[in-house]
Amino acid sequence: RSRGATVNLGSFAENITTAGVDLPSLPLGTRMYVNGAILEISRIGKECHTGCAIRQQVGDCVMPRRGVFARVIQGGIVRHGDSGTYDI
Repeated sequence: RSRGATVNLGSFAENITTAGVDLPSLPLGTRMYVNGAILEISRIGKECHTGCAIRQQVGDCVMPRRGVFARVIQGGIVRHGDSGTYDI
């Protein structure tokens, strides 16, 4: 946004958006627990494709540095405002 991009929650096709934890700094295998759901960080970063609208608009994309992917170990219902924990 500070570079003029029109981005909102969901602009990067994320399934869950977090606040208060620096997810990319967590090691692979870290487990996150939210309302009975268990997610395990499986990948940090994703190559941004050249057709990325955000990269075209501002010349940069956060996905290679900030995108975090997780494998679902146990499903659950996660709602807006839920809090969770994680272990390394």
